Amino acid sequence: MPKKNFLCIQRSLPAQPGKCEAPSPAQMEEMYAKFNAWRETFQENIVDMGGKLGGGGKIVTSEGATDGPFVEAKEVIGGYMIVSAENMEEAVEVARQSPGVAMPGSSVEVREISTP
Repeated sequence: MPKKNFLCIQRSLPAQPGKCEAPSPAQMEEMYAKFNAWRETFQENIVDMGGKLGGGGKIVTSEGATDGPFVEAKEVIGGYMIVSAENMEEAVEVARQSPGVAMPGSSVEVREISTP
């Protein structure tokens, strides 16, 4: 059976002003090591690492376009990636082991990409 593609959407709670300290160089090195080990483990599954999304954008409707995303959102979509997996359970496991999920208030939404 051919593998399916899944969209993984990285979500987090908005940063609280003054409550978030920048990581130290040692903490950054540790985070990169965990990320690179995860990426190496799942290199067969990762189709597109996607990327971090910028802070601005547009919301498009039939009436036109407005600035977005909306600041009153409870969560911030920070990035995305596309993984290839046999099924939803395998895609969830790839996302579950992502170092980004370990951060407090973060999550990854996994959605199958349907193709005709």
